[in-house]
Amino acid sequence: MSDNRSTPTLEDVARAAGVSTATVSRCLNRPDRVVAATRDRVMAAVETLGYTPNFAARVMAARRTFTIGAIIPTMENAIFARGLQAFQEALHEKGYTLLVASSAYRPDMEAEQIRALVARGADGLLLIGHDRDGGLYDYLERQGVPALIAWSYAAEAALPSIGFDNRAAMRALTEEVLALGHRRIGVISAMVEGNDRARDRVQGVRDAVGDAPLRVIETTYGVETGAAAFDALMSDEAPPTAVICGNDVLAVGAMTRARERGIAVPRDVSITGFDDLEIARIVAPPLTTVHVPHREMGRRAAHALVAMVEGGGAAPAVELATRMELRGSLGPPP
Repeated sequence: MSDNRSTPTLEDVARAAGVSTATVSRCLNRPDRVVAATRDRVMAAVETLGYTPNFAARVMAARRTFTIGAIIPTMENAIFARGLQAFQEALHEKGYTLLVASSAYRPDMEAEQIRALVARGADGLLLIGHDRDGGLYDYLERQGVPALIAWSYAAEAALPSIGFDNRAAMRALTEEVLALGHRRIGVISAMVEGNDRARDRVQGVRDAVGDAPLRVIETTYGVETGAAAFDALMSDEAPPTAVICGNDVLAVGAMTRARERGIAVPRDVSITGFDDLEIARIVAPPLTTVHVPHREMGRRAAHALVAMVEGGGAAPAVELATRMELRGSLGPPP
């Protein structure tokens, strides 16, 4: 039996919605530029008719793919999820699609993924942190693909950034710990090799403690690794009275192990994190941490990167504010 149904066209959608084809095109490509009532009417017609835009024709006409690539260090936890969600939502409003890859904290894999996303026509790239071979920036410049850094702020870096000062934020938190009277401080950090965010946070602790002895354990990212690092710190002859963790996941691992060992937090030892993930508020006691403006960072990064893609210029670096969240896991030393 033959099927006489024809594939719906842009003109069919315009006719069904009672608008021009130009309005339909704007709804599909730049929905933020169309009033909500009109956009809803057009999208209802698209849904009813089963219309699918001709992506290839759009790419040829605009000489862009309307895709943005993002390479994050890991997908195994929520550390990047909130910011990336806001990034995707803002891109969608601009008519762009997001492609996400994970580097597993491996510079060689990130370099491979940068080249793969460029080969697949990504119009721009979001990268995390500034630590990478400068040759990759030369490659992106030759390819004409703009890139933006998030989760770290550096005013004079090779690429523009929309992020925060990891070092200053951790210094402020450590000063709060010192103000309570703690002098024996241990640090559980993510691996600092190739990770400027982790390195800056450790340096922020060092800035605050000055010449005082500081025990730092670097470990891979995870609850279990945070627990193992806590064990190592507490086995010292003079264990710390405060454990400052480079992120909330490591901190939750430390708190879990403390509970298993019968070590009361914060009566016996204080523990702090960094990021202010949801888990920081639901652990017992709630975790003292640094709140990172993940959603604002993701939204602003999307707007800036689209402007770079469409305008051809560089975006200014933007420093976002963090804040301390003082909760029950931090108290005076025993």
